[in-house]
Amino acid sequence: MTSPAAPTPTTRVPDGGRRAAPRAVVRSHLLAAVLAATLLVTGALAGCSGDTDDAAAGADVANPGYASGDGTVTTWDPGARGEPVALTGTSYAGEAIDVADWRGDVVVVNFWYAGCPPCRAEAPDLAALATDYADDGVRVLGVNSTDDAGTAQAFERTFAIPYPSLDDAQARGVAAMQGAVALRAMPTTVVLDQDGRIAARILGRAEPSTLRGIVDDVLAQGASA
Repeated sequence: MTSPAAPTPTTRVPDGGRRAAPRAVVRSHLLAAVLAATLLVTGALAGCSGDTDDAAAGADVANPGYASGDGTVTTWDPGARGEPVALTGTSYAGEAIDVADWRGDVVVVNFWYAGCPPCRAEAPDLAALATDYADDGVRVLGVNSTDDAGTAQAFERTFAIPYPSLDDAQARGVAAMQGAVALRAMPTTVVLDQDGRIAARILGRAEPSTLRGIVDDVLAQGASA
């Protein structure tokens, strides 16, 4: 799979500034487990280092069980998006999902788990986005590599989540995305264009207007073919 590497992506920090992404050093137990155990997540956390295309994301000292991103947004121009992401799995409701079947739609992929405070904070915003854009060619998909079905489904009921999440206990969904773009925080949100290619990534809680602006931009760009 070809990573979206050139030209250099645009990284936007939450205060609206733009800069080339610096080297990141992030504390993330979940993602270290992915890297150390052939990308198999165990739910335990350990430290890991970032790549040159990442902005810094710091661990929340009050909640050391997750890596808290700073809301940094990285976007890729259409010509730099590489190959489509191969993301498949089964939802907590038992539905087989393959994002290849969703070609022609913009897909918002959110990596989360129930005990992650910013995941809970952004859940109502993602639910609203899924509902508001349902007729506009936008799909939302969660990926959870940490929780058992009962915990994940309780989260979905609590926040009235209208979209599916992959039960990614074997971390296949994480592995598929890691092959194309680094996941440096929990939550991380990745926007796929109509061709299934990575158009944007948000590290940490996705600010609603920012995410909607990205989705609007990708919708306006349309498919490459």
